Amino acid sequence: MPETSSKPMHETSRNEIANKPKLRMSREFAFPKRLVFEAWSKGEYVSKWFIPAPLTTPECVVDLRSGGVFRVVMRMPDGQEFPMYAVFTEVIPDERIVFEATIHGGVDIHTVVTFTENQGRTTVNVHQRYSHESDATRGAQAGWTQTLNQLEVHLKTRL
Repeated sequence: MPETSSKPMHETSRNEIANKPKLRMSREFAFPKRLVFEAWSKGEYVSKWFIPAPLTTPECVVDLRSGGVFRVVMRMPDGQEFPMYAVFTEVIPDERIVFEATIHGGVDIHTVVTFTENQGRTTVNVHQRYSHESDATRGAQAGWTQTLNQLEVHLKTRL
């Protein structure tokens, strides 16, 4: 199992990060990147698609700017809640979102989301690095797959 660290991800050296658990995913959407990026722009949008079903989102705060807060509380069907506290460290409209998050179990997550458009279709790339392995990080690929599926449904219903 990977070594754990008490340092927040933003205080971790590049060499330490290189050896941490990670996730890379890519998904193409049949929508212009302006619309796909907009889905990240407000809590009322993000709360509809950002967490995998059957979880719900009783709280979602999105201040999409560098230094802005990104907070999501995920609720299981049994009522158990899992908060995610994050700060956006870089936001380039329609291009890139970077945030540093902490989730249950003390897992720090560095996330980079990029948006590229080709002929009206947008590819979203998600790259995450985790401070250490946990149940949440082991399930991240399945969770992001479902989350991006929900993003597609959200985009279709908005048009």
